[in-house]
Amino acid sequence: MHVPDGFIDAPTSAVTGVVAAGALAVSLRGARRELDERTAPLAGLVAAFIFAVQMLNFPVAAGTSGHLLGGALAAILVGPCTGVLCVSVVLLMQGVLFADGGLTALGVNITDMALVTTVVSYALFRGLLAVLPRGRRSVTAASFVAALVSVPAAAVAFTLIYAIGGTTDISIGKVATAMIGVHVLIGIGEAVITALTVGAVVAVRPDLVHGARGLRQRLQLRVNGTLVDAPAPSAPVAARTSRRTLWVTGLVTSLVLAGFVSFYASADPDGLEKVAHDKGIDKKAEAHAASDSPLADYGVKDVSDARLSGGLAGVIGVGVTVVAGSAVFWAVRRRRDADVSPASTAGTGA
Repeated sequence: MHVPDGFIDAPTSAVTGVVAAGALAVSLRGARRELDERTAPLAGLVAAFIFAVQMLNFPVAAGTSGHLLGGALAAILVGPCTGVLCVSVVLLMQGVLFADGGLTALGVNITDMALVTTVVSYALFRGLLAVLPRGRRSVTAASFVAALVSVPAAAVAFTLIYAIGGTTDISIGKVATAMIGVHVLIGIGEAVITALTVGAVVAVRPDLVHGARGLRQRLQLRVNGTLVDAPAPSAPVAARTSRRTLWVTGLVTSLVLAGFVSFYASADPDGLEKVAHDKGIDKKAEAHAASDSPLADYGVKDVSDARLSGGLAGVIGVGVTVVAGSAVFWAVRRRRDADVSPASTAGTGA
């Protein structure tokens, strides 16, 4: 789904850049409410995990592959505003360091892959939780459906953007049919990855999952024929794993996926690449401005062994993304702390 330079004309790219900038500004403010000292480190890890899993293209049809977009996963784990920032950090790292996704198309990619997927998936996720039984299984099931829908939603968004500012004269009907069709299949893979990941985190630390907050139903007792809420427990239930253990496990998993498992990923073009080639959308594609980057195309320059080159690039990418993401979310958390500091609340008491 990474849109290269040249697919969308300059005016439309500029408008989507403004939309993306506005979304990031709103998300930075919203993330202050979503992040605290417990969840801020998880957000940086989520960004690194999305980067790693996006390297794992899986086959979905003859000659076509797909990979995780990550908007649903990020929104459910750390919140929709923080989720937009997570995916945006990944897209920025990919565009600047790995020549994946055009730099002039960065606004298009953030709007499509970060904003649309996050908003659509989280709205659907909350809607499903409102009607499903309260519990961890409902969180996992809602995650599956929300992630599944988010991918064709992104395909629809790209089609609309292309209809407005596409640089080639291709039937929009043909583009829409091809894009939505293949991305429904990719959405199944997205849904499986998202549900498995969310389910795994919910199983050990439900308190850290943004989408699982408030789901624990209060125990009720029957007193004189009337149901009343039971007293809250005097101490919280012990977590099955510490935050540090969860963070280290997630980071090691990301490094293994990007540094080793990615070598076995499908080499077929992803959904957008395949549709662009088959329908002629890529006729005016431009060379990437970062094509001479030492990490371009997810390989380390001057390392001849393909497995070693790709593995090193993956490990470097995970490391850079977790550092960049953690720095962003640490700064957001510090701003939140400043907003609620004693000095800022002085004089509000009776």
